[in-house]
Amino acid sequence: MIHVKKIVVSIQFNEEEIELGELVSDDKRIYFRFYLSFIKKGIEISPIKLKLNDSLHIAKETFFDGLFGVFADSLPDGWGKLLLDRTLAAKGIAIEDITPLDRLAYVGTTGMGALIYRPEVEAGLISEFHFELDEIANATNQIIAGTATDVLDELFILGGSSGGARPKILVGYNPITQDLIRAEKTLPKNYEHWIIKFPSTSDRPDIANIEYAYYKMALDAGIEMSESKLFKGRSGQAYFGTKRFDRVGNKRLHLHSAAGLMHDNFRLSTLDYGNLMDCAFILEKDVRAYEKTLRLAAFNVFAHNRDDHSKNFSFLMDANGTWKTAPAYDLTFSSSGHGMHSTMIAKESANPTKKHLMELADYFKVKNAGYIIDEVQAVVFNWKTYAEQGGVSNESRNKINKVIGNKK
Repeated sequence: MIHVKKIVVSIQFNEEEIELGELVSDDKRIYFRFYLSFIKKGIEISPIKLKLNDSLHIAKETFFDGLFGVFADSLPDGWGKLLLDRTLAAKGIAIEDITPLDRLAYVGTTGMGALIYRPEVEAGLISEFHFELDEIANATNQIIAGTATDVLDELFILGGSSGGARPKILVGYNPITQDLIRAEKTLPKNYEHWIIKFPSTSDRPDIANIEYAYYKMALDAGIEMSESKLFKGRSGQAYFGTKRFDRVGNKRLHLHSAAGLMHDNFRLSTLDYGNLMDCAFILEKDVRAYEKTLRLAAFNVFAHNRDDHSKNFSFLMDANGTWKTAPAYDLTFSSSGHGMHSTMIAKESANPTKKHLMELADYFKVKNAGYIIDEVQAVVFNWKTYAEQGGVSNESRNKINKVIGNKK
């Protein structure tokens, strides 16, 4: 195959597509340079690791395959990467030959957030269609097993640019008619950009109900989240869906994960919630960023969400260059792959308690920290109520209650 050597990176908030710079590869390293016309706008797309100047930038860290984190955030991860790799393999392309710029070219205009990469690889034009959720769920399971090559292209276009490990699709959802359509760059009137997740082979059968119960519980704990709901297939199977917070109608917001912002290797992370507090304050320039991060840390501790790695925290930037912490996402019961919190709380990850949360709060001089922590704990203490409302099975309800009921 012919490899992509140069990509023009643009950002698009509204109708206008603004070219901001170029990525160039010489097969050994990847270089990036901002255009002078974009520098004059004074908008920082990655203020910590990629300064807005006319230097020739080279990423020091290697765990993003030579890319800066802001561009690595655009690449499919987990399920999306699996779909892309299977799609390319089905076309006879050796996966080991694919470069990071090749992958960004495949992302093109379809990535999360507001960044656009050209040249883009045409994925083929598929007419607008409606689909049944059970069929998609069956197809995703087949793909995980390595079969169903006949639906690879279709599912790649549906969900190939989505991040995360669980199978998911990007859709247009009409809350008035309840109709779902394939996600397009511009959706028809009354349609909204949503993500729908499907269970992986290792998930509990009621994983969607559990995540929905956690969503309702987090809202009552004072945590901002994007609107979410349970979608139902013909079989009655529930699928967790959430409205995309990087889209406002058909307008886009720039999305940047904490991992990408701070160049944190989220698989081997030594990040602490204190680092997240620092990052949030730098971007928001508001001490309330400390309170929001503390509240989320408390929720993850008491609700036993230990999959709290740095890809699961993000920030949004609008067309004026104003940053804010993105709504929380991927909040659910999880022990993580190693049984500890992926992000430490005051340097503790194995068994953090209220004591460690207060140490974190005291360091940043968070006002009303004790009240915030107690409020979150009180809400999580009522887990069984949220589980019942979300349709969580008795088995899952009791298993989770046994774990979070002992949190102190």
